[in-house]
Amino acid sequence: MFKEFKQFAMRGNVVDMAVGIVIGAAFGTIVKSFVEDVLMPPIGLLLGNVDFSNLFAVIKEGTIAAPYATLEAAREAGAVTLNYGAFFNTVISFLIVAFAVFLVIKAINNMQQQEKEEAPAEPPKQEQLLTEIRDILDRR
Repeated sequence: MFKEFKQFAMRGNVVDMAVGIVIGAAFGTIVKSFVEDVLMPPIGLLLGNVDFSNLFAVIKEGTIAAPYATLEAAREAGAVTLNYGAFFNTVISFLIVAFAVFLVIKAINNMQQQEKEEAPAEPPKQEQLLTEIRDILDRR
């Protein structure tokens, strides 16, 4: 059983998939940082100093009464919150990752299409045989 598992795990596709997952996870953290630290602050500034990570609605107050200045303050008070700002950041992160994957797949498809177009089509078997016969007759 261990031998079968080893054969399965060492197949090229499984190793390639594992590498893709690791790189994808690293890319996800980069995109998350880009959205939270680079993209959203200027958008929040344009919308009147809005910090999207602190956009939330209180569903149930905690031990300390609302209003809460930040999401962290609401959490410390034990309030139940609906964190729509964090959700908005996550949706933007997803869209960026999805667009990046789209671009990669599109580039791969274009390369495969170019390879198909560049490869000359072989003539049918009949033409190959006729060409060989012609060449033999020409040599006589």
